[in-house]
Amino acid sequence: MKVLVIGGGGREHALCWKLKRSPSVNEVVCAPGNPGIKRDARCVDISVEDIDGLMKLAADEKPDLVVIGPEVPLVAGLGNRLRDEGFAVFGPDKAAANLEGSKSFSKRLMYEAGVPTARFEVHVDVNEAVDTIRSWGAPIVIKASGLAAGKGVIVARTEKEAIDAARDMLAGNSFGDAGSQVIIEECLVGEEASCLFIVSGDTILPLASSQDHKALLDGDKGPNTGGMGAYSPAPCVTDEVADEVLETIARPIIAALKKKGAEFIGTLYAGVMLTDDGVKTLEFNVRFGDPECQPLMSRLKSDLGEVLLAAAERRLDGVQLEWEAGTALCVVVTSDGYPGNFDKGQVIGGLDDMEAAGALVFHAGTAEKDGMIVNSGGRVLGVTAVAQSVSQAQRVVYTALEKLDWPGGFYRRDIGYRAVAREESRD
Repeated sequence: MKVLVIGGGGREHALCWKLKRSPSVNEVVCAPGNPGIKRDARCVDISVEDIDGLMKLAADEKPDLVVIGPEVPLVAGLGNRLRDEGFAVFGPDKAAANLEGSKSFSKRLMYEAGVPTARFEVHVDVNEAVDTIRSWGAPIVIKASGLAAGKGVIVARTEKEAIDAARDMLAGNSFGDAGSQVIIEECLVGEEASCLFIVSGDTILPLASSQDHKALLDGDKGPNTGGMGAYSPAPCVTDEVADEVLETIARPIIAALKKKGAEFIGTLYAGVMLTDDGVKTLEFNVRFGDPECQPLMSRLKSDLGEVLLAAAERRLDGVQLEWEAGTALCVVVTSDGYPGNFDKGQVIGGLDDMEAAGALVFHAGTAEKDGMIVNSGGRVLGVTAVAQSVSQAQRVVYTALEKLDWPGGFYRRDIGYRAVAREESRD
């Protein structure tokens, strides 16, 4: 079959890479794609925000399946329009995508559905937000309600930091319209994990567990980012934890959406915190996580095209997933200065040498200039490896990264450290 993938980041590179290797797939088209994706798909330069352009592309290409990678076109209703034209689509409609598009909607739906989550309040008035912050005290979490590319969350250690963040968001300085509402949450303590599911109506198929490192600096310090690295599986997600997430989080939220007339077809991402009081939900996304998608696709043995088409055609029931043994680990290389300001157009060398050292190099924020690969975004590369253990996968990736020739690149040196510590404690 022919598959059209929408998006141009590291997640979409991993999806295109896996789809190209799926026996059921004979052609992959990607819009807009990136220089790395060009090795695995035919790229067409149409922005993910150009909904009319993407509709015309689908009409011209006539794909058997459309896979919508990022949240922006999902929230804009691309899934609705494609289904209205008769396409098989993997990605939720606009009403279901609101689960990610509006954190205030998501938190209220969690409350209605009885999904365990942190105590919260929604504010549009800065004075009321400040009163809540002073009443609750710090540490406290401030979130922009709208889409903010994974960066709209401030874990404030002091009341002043929280008040400054809320004021900045509500004034429109930090995240524009995304911050016109802010969520104030209690700060949960525990270990964070990512639990993803392929959903098709009432059928919910768990993916392997993973863990993302969202903080910029080693030791999970510094500002939140879209993700600095991830690995799969996550040892903290035991079979018991996985069952708890499925039964107390995934099933209730999908049922609650259905009650509102929103049938979910696509990937449900539950970011969870393993607390002393049980598993609690941090956030929902309505697509594959980035960078979690990179290690997940690296470990998946099943035919991805068949699985996603089965979900799109509402025949997912009975589908089983097979995974490679061992661990996949991905380290994200960013432009120095991310998540703040950074320079673009810097030449990136050593990519072939990293792959020769045993790593998969997934492109995210890259572009081509004068025949060279240059950085064009904040998160630029996802350097990934699969090995028998997390420590071995970590070693392969960081050895490969020694070949990277890009002085303007930055990456954490400790991705997977919790899992490595668990391994060492068992030895």
